Amino acid sequence: MTDRPKTAPGQKSRNRQVAEQPDLTTILSSKVVGQPNVINVIIPYVEMFQAGLSPENRPVGVFLLLGPTGTGKTRTVEALAEVLHGSSKNLLKVDCGEFQMEHEVAKLIGAPPGYLGHRETQPMLSQQKLASVTSERSGLSLVLFDEIEKAAPSMTRLLLGVLDRGVLRLGDNSTVNFEKSLVFLTSNLGAKEMMREINPDFGFQSATTGASREDVSDKLQSIALMAVRKKFSPEFVNRIDHVITYQPLNAESFAAITDHEIASLQNHVNTRLGTRCFNIEVPFETRQWLIERGTSAEYGARELKRTIHKNLTQPLATMVAKNQVEPGTRVRVEVGKDRESLELRSTGPGETSAPAHPTVLLVDDNRDLLQFLQRLMAESGWELLAAENASEARKIVAKRKPNAALLDYMLPDGNGVELAQQLRGMMPKLPIIMMTGSVLGPEEEAICEEHDFPVLRKPFLATDVMNQIRARITAKTKTGR
Repeated sequence: MTDRPKTAPGQKSRNRQVAEQPDLTTILSSKVVGQPNVINVIIPYVEMFQAGLSPENRPVGVFLLLGPTGTGKTRTVEALAEVLHGSSKNLLKVDCGEFQMEHEVAKLIGAPPGYLGHRETQPMLSQQKLASVTSERSGLSLVLFDEIEKAAPSMTRLLLGVLDRGVLRLGDNSTVNFEKSLVFLTSNLGAKEMMREINPDFGFQSATTGASREDVSDKLQSIALMAVRKKFSPEFVNRIDHVITYQPLNAESFAAITDHEIASLQNHVNTRLGTRCFNIEVPFETRQWLIERGTSAEYGARELKRTIHKNLTQPLATMVAKNQVEPGTRVRVEVGKDRESLELRSTGPGETSAPAHPTVLLVDDNRDLLQFLQRLMAESGWELLAAENASEARKIVAKRKPNAALLDYMLPDGNGVELAQQLRGMMPKLPIIMMTGSVLGPEEEAICEEHDFPVLRKPFLATDVMNQIRARITAKTKTGR
């Protein structure tokens, strides 16, 4: 019988801490929406620092974040600060727009001895300030140079030593060590060219909007790298670990950002009002209204927060100030009849809650498919109403009023095209998508085209289903009920 190796004192507690450590990728993914590739690049450097294996005599990692405005470049660094330190304020941020003139760069390192104001000029980058943005949770400091392309050329020359050796020499000849820092540079270089690639105005390319996300991603990366090489010297670019290009946000990303902003508003109400707090109920249609007015391909999600503040936060504050909201009640936010504004009202005690996510009717006698799509939609917070025949589907629509319907062509008591026409008679604006593994007849193809029933050919990817439903619901929201 062999003896078991003895566990060193404190080893069990350290093992327990490692086992209980939350997954950084999962947490950061919930805060940064629509950019999984970015997270997958950054997290390994954080884990390398936590393991004590980061390189010596240079920063832990150096990243140049590029992409169209409103895609989450600055938000990524703020979210990482929240994950590592518990607050987005644990971040040393340098707004490079303030250093467009050569002499202004001296503010970063302080004036050298002999210059007027030497003692009064405190450097923006110092060892004390690096230490001030760390926390008990993590000793890794985050440094952000925002919009680096706006800075004077002398700033990039100043940063060469930081990016290469992890050391910055200040005006008083003292040094700042960046070995325990992640350095982020953000830029809008190539943004105009990227937008032309995403939304071409004319020509052959404008007809090829169906390009896959992977193809678009590769083209944007190529545009970004070309813009970087034109702007910065080779020795500066060579010191960057990763040039990361942010992708334009899709409908799923906008929906997730809207949910996050509304949840943050609810948490703010709970925190600030205490016992006087109330519940904010924002139905699915209202969320789509906010997305429509708060987002665009050109500006991304930047306008969304302002839209929510103007149409939701401010009217709520007015109601609270006028004592129009009782503590513990529900305030429902609905789209006005003119669809140009939102209406807020306190709900009655017996009034049922309105769902915050879409409800989808799926009609198919394939139970495996029903169960699969039910799990898929539940992960996105959607509700699936399942029916195995046309008769059940009509009863469900009469009672529940779904936001969209997904119908199989071959049904036990009829066909999906006939059912689609019947459901449109019950709900004239209901978005309906057909599914089929066979070829539709000419008459049925004509009906689908006339009534705008897009057809999904089996087999199809799960993402195809979700994207089709999102696209149809979004189109319905924009045109109104």
